[in-house]
Amino acid sequence: MSEGPAELRVSREVLRQAVEEMIPFNRYLGLVLTAITPGFARVELPFRPELIGDPFRPALHGGVLSALIDACAGAALWTRVEPADKISTIDLRVDYLRPGEPELIICEAHVIRLGGRIGVVDARVFHPGAPERTIATGKGVYNVRRFKKA
Repeated sequence: MSEGPAELRVSREVLRQAVEEMIPFNRYLGLVLTAITPGFARVELPFRPELIGDPFRPALHGGVLSALIDACAGAALWTRVEPADKISTIDLRVDYLRPGEPELIICEAHVIRLGGRIGVVDARVFHPGAPERTIATGKGVYNVRRFKKA
């Protein structure tokens, strides 16, 4: 499990604004940060018809799931770094396990390792009506650029 501080390093409101408002693509998708604790984040994505990738099933686009995982995993990592630190995605692996239905979708992410320069986060996507049925899993590896206080 993740080691580290028992309190958030970044305020809930700042993190909410970063996830929901400051990143234009997240804002376009309509991501909503619904829960954070140290090393954990939960992000919801309300359904819109523009998010469909396969109109014949219909199923959510894989890129939407990938973006949701990356945003949620990044938010989880932000709970463990200092406000002045910078993070960027190095690697993102997504396993698509079943189609995402045209309805609300949720991602939960947990920091599993945070070192001096690298953070690793596991994520899982599901629908709230069937939390036991995983739609996709992801693992994000992030560069953490630390800025020391003067």
